[in-house]
Amino acid sequence: MTDRPLTILFWPESAYGPTNQCVGIGKVLLDRGHRVVFAAESSWKGKLEPLGFEEELVDLAAPPEDAGDGAEEDAGAFWKEFIKETAPEFRKPTIEQLSTFIQPTFQALIDGAVYCEPRLREIVEKVKPDVIVEDNVVCFPATVTADAPFVRIVSCNPLEMKGPGVAPTFSGYPQADPSGWNEFRSAFASVTGDMWNTFNDFVVASGAPALPEGEFIHSSDVANLYVYPQEADYVAERPLDATWTRMDSSVRSTDEPYEMPAKVTDRPEGSALIYLSLGSLGSADVDLMKRLIDVLGRTPHTFIVSKGPQHTEYELADNMVGAEFLPQIQIIPEVDLVITHGGNNTITEALHFGKPMIVLPLFWDQYDNAQRMDELGFGKRLATYAFTDEEMVEALDSLLGDVDLHARMATNAEAIQARKGTEVGADVIEKVARDYANSQ
Repeated sequence: MTDRPLTILFWPESAYGPTNQCVGIGKVLLDRGHRVVFAAESSWKGKLEPLGFEEELVDLAAPPEDAGDGAEEDAGAFWKEFIKETAPEFRKPTIEQLSTFIQPTFQALIDGAVYCEPRLREIVEKVKPDVIVEDNVVCFPATVTADAPFVRIVSCNPLEMKGPGVAPTFSGYPQADPSGWNEFRSAFASVTGDMWNTFNDFVVASGAPALPEGEFIHSSDVANLYVYPQEADYVAERPLDATWTRMDSSVRSTDEPYEMPAKVTDRPEGSALIYLSLGSLGSADVDLMKRLIDVLGRTPHTFIVSKGPQHTEYELADNMVGAEFLPQIQIIPEVDLVITHGGNNTITEALHFGKPMIVLPLFWDQYDNAQRMDELGFGKRLATYAFTDEEMVEALDSLLGDVDLHARMATNAEAIQARKGTEVGADVIEKVARDYANSQ
């Protein structure tokens, strides 16, 4: 038996949600004395090393030929153009988004997986991990063909783990009404079928097992993790096998402290404190942010706003403070309510701290999260681009004034925090790594 420090290699999707939740677990493992390495997309350069992790950078596409001193400016231009071109798709029903957003997004992720495969194999050979932890939505063959075992993390809504008793992934359809489920599943299969066949051929040619039919990533034979509180999970409707472990939350301890501005601490009596964050993509839609600022600016409440990449393109109302980036984990415990796009990190963090939500979904699993919070009574789902002023004010008033709801969410939060999700995840990863180390 060996008790040497273990080497854990994380490979999260480049988005903030998966990376931040891996940081939460990684910090626990780091504090236990293990070596924690992040294979991170190149835009994360310099962001993980200050937290104590090693960085191995990965490009998901060839760098632009004109990349150079203007790269930062180009990144801002990219987000602006992306939202300009993509935002109209977010106004469509989810079944129509399958062909215009979901399929192209999967294709872009697949293109990245194909491009970076040689680099990932280099990293695995260099790092020699005892376990590879992958939080992604497509397969990277290097992670499943390595000598070391891999652990899969699902940090999206757990409808990613499909079953006949739960609504289809990406649909935002209610659990209580299965009438549209089969049509949505058939549409998904039709839209993604050719793409799946081509990607599966690449996966098999790279030495990995064939993908499960219609799925773009394997589950681990050893251990799988997902992030969602028991109180909101679908376990009764979609049982999972013994390889799956739920982390009720994955709240990182690495965010910088946040000093509340005087406008927040000295707000008028009766003014609730509300956190508004639509994530990097949602907040890049300047017209949407302006609409929210207009409506919310006419309420008696006080808002802390995560302004995002287009922060210079709009001004906040007098009852608001904000910045491009904010330490969300430090802010959510202090507020009365959260307005969110429905990203899984923000949803589970709000539940972790017992905060009701107004959810304005844009894409991917955000519709599933919005629907789940609404049908469980933990929040209100509004139509992101079609809500009326009256609907927003009514949602604010009903959620802020519901004493029973706040008491129920506080009780849930106490239970969620007691389950110590990051430690649960770290325990699973550590055991898999230790078993492998002892077998060598």
